[in-house]
Amino acid sequence: MYVLIGGAGLIGFGLAQRLVELGHTVAMVDISPVACAYAREKLGVMAFEGSAVSTEALLEAGIRKADAIAAVLREDALNLAMVSLARHYGVPQILVRMRHRDFLEPYRLAGATYIVNAIDLAVSTMANAIEFPQVESIMHFEQGQIEVLKLAIPQNSNVAGLCVAEVAQDPRFPKGSLIIGYQPHPHMDLVIPNGSTILEPDSTVLIVTKPGSLHAVIDFLQGFLE
Repeated sequence: MYVLIGGAGLIGFGLAQRLVELGHTVAMVDISPVACAYAREKLGVMAFEGSAVSTEALLEAGIRKADAIAAVLREDALNLAMVSLARHYGVPQILVRMRHRDFLEPYRLAGATYIVNAIDLAVSTMANAIEFPQVESIMHFEQGQIEVLKLAIPQNSNVAGLCVAEVAQDPRFPKGSLIIGYQPHPHMDLVIPNGSTILEPDSTVLIVTKPGSLHAVIDFLQGFLE
């Protein structure tokens, strides 16, 4: 299938990675050149810089041939516009992330075929917070197939002082997992890391993984050197 994703945020990246793993062709549209570069270089998907509610950008990204689109933009109004455009261009499957329940009926009327409720995601996040108290936050989506977790790197962690590439190549790091964000200090901005980014003690990482790999990811990244 050819799947077009509007929005290259955490959900967009996680969904893209999962779809690639399943063998689908993925294209992303986002206004951020940094996010688009990351999508191409790290996820191996097509990425088009521009607004996901621009007909020009969507046509360039191949909306006419898309089998499905996923609208995961930052605002419901933007998602609603993308859903309407997807229906106009005859996309068979139209998925959307809903932030506010007021948009439920508009999404249906606009032609969305699958609506993900952000409130349901929050419930899953709270359940995960109880199960994994050492994790700062967990986002659960794509019907439980993908998890994005925010995890601190302790002073004497196995990975403190290693670069992202070294972590990814370690056989103890679960296959299919990916470090997609790095915050060197709580008062610093979150950045997209590259292979040479060093994981400093007391820093924070964002990781995309599968539910079955959560324990392994946490144990490896927060495990202590003996």
